[in-house]
Amino acid sequence: MKLFLQTKATAALCAALLAAGAFSSCQTDKLSPVPVTLFSDKVVFDTPARVELQANGMYSYVKVGTFLGGRFQIFNDIRAEEFLNRASNLVTGTAVWNHTLYEGSQNDVINTWGAGYAAINQINVFLTGLDANAAKFVPPIFPADYANKVKNYRGEAQFLRALCYYSLLQLYARPYADGNGGKLGLPLRLRGEVDDTGNDLARSSVAEVYTQILTDLDAAEGNLPLTNGASLFTNTTRAHRNTAIALKTRVYLSMGRYADVIREANKLVPATAPFVASSGVANGLNSSVVTVFTQENTESILSSPFTTADGPGTQNQLAYYYLPPGSTNGVPNGGNGEYGLNTAAGGILASPAFAATDARRTNFVQVVGGESFLKKYPNGSNTSTPYVDKAPIIRYAEVMLNLAEARVRSTNSVDPQALLLLNAVRTRSNPTGAYTTFASAADMLTAMLLERRIEFLGEGLRNIDIMRLLVPIPGKGSVSAVNPTDLLYVWPIPASELSTNKLMVRN
Repeated sequence: MKLFLQTKATAALCAALLAAGAFSSCQTDKLSPVPVTLFSDKVVFDTPARVELQANGMYSYVKVGTFLGGRFQIFNDIRAEEFLNRASNLVTGTAVWNHTLYEGSQNDVINTWGAGYAAINQINVFLTGLDANAAKFVPPIFPADYANKVKNYRGEAQFLRALCYYSLLQLYARPYADGNGGKLGLPLRLRGEVDDTGNDLARSSVAEVYTQILTDLDAAEGNLPLTNGASLFTNTTRAHRNTAIALKTRVYLSMGRYADVIREANKLVPATAPFVASSGVANGLNSSVVTVFTQENTESILSSPFTTADGPGTQNQLAYYYLPPGSTNGVPNGGNGEYGLNTAAGGILASPAFAATDARRTNFVQVVGGESFLKKYPNGSNTSTPYVDKAPIIRYAEVMLNLAEARVRSTNSVDPQALLLLNAVRTRSNPTGAYTTFASAADMLTAMLLERRIEFLGEGLRNIDIMRLLVPIPGKGSVSAVNPTDLLYVWPIPASELSTNKLMVRN
């Protein structure tokens, strides 16, 4: 649900006069027609219901299809080696897949940046509004304990802002490993903008942006509720304390701060099985990987939800990209087949680590006409029912593997707990595939990275994993590998930003 702040105080008056036939009473340039469900910025904090609408609005901006409702995940997968482009459609990421992006690339470079910063601004406006209207949050209109609710809202905003900045960093800035965060990052916009006076803002360093991300996440951890009630839906689609902690494990892993990954992950992951969080939401590894994507479950820590009336938008849906086109035995396959799975050497399907009997292979890989497709997102069709699959953002399985990897890297050893965590994720889907031990820490890390490729196939983590380690983006098909020193390793700064921000510099 989106709520826009209406800043022209004359709009409501003009609308009333127009309804009465007084057309000459208002100049047309003073009119800003808006639906009757939208409110002036003078009253949007006047009731608990209106404040809640604005909180929902933050999530709506974050989960748009051009950002964390689909395309961000897709772009981070198709940059790497697991998928082959079939449609040659620039609208659906062909230039991302073959690394031919430029500053004016509308459907990816410009749109992703614009969606990310639109979400950040909506969050900043909300935070500013909470402060400016604090005196209103008292009885009789607001409950006596509303201060705690405001604290929770603040935590959600801080979490979402951190998530947005982290996501944008992964595409538009050099990895933290390149110069210990010393390279140019993003403009850090931390106040709500209601006009163009704040357009000119220089890029902070990568390290400075990460510092802000962690500041927000630490604050969010303290402000967020332990749970969002008993509802699985709200606990997987709205942030709670564990959500902030889980994202911190990813952020610290991206920075190579392995001791910090361990500290944060230990808040959620017990030392021994069954590896279920002991406080807050009982996040844990689900018994079936298939139901993780078809039913509400506690393994999903955060996802972007959709309904038939509130979808991710045309050509943004995960299933549209990955499910095969056409039909099988008269039943529509559901997708547009924009990308098939890479079955050649180098793709994860060709790896011996991905067993033929693995549940992630037997349930999530569909072969049609000799081509392999990902069917992790099964809900909807490009010919009938709208796509309503949640877009995954973070799951408990990732926290477990983040912890396992951090333990090995921090000790340079075949860590016993790391082996337990790796095997817990692996044997859920491949019961006979448990590793007994490894000859070296390096061998164990290789197995862990392979397991991440299998487990999170199509969830948007592959490019993030490649870049945090500052290794080449592998080639696929006719596309060559991209080395870390190559200009193409990160996306260009969009022309839209360069044209409006005089202090912006190019990648």
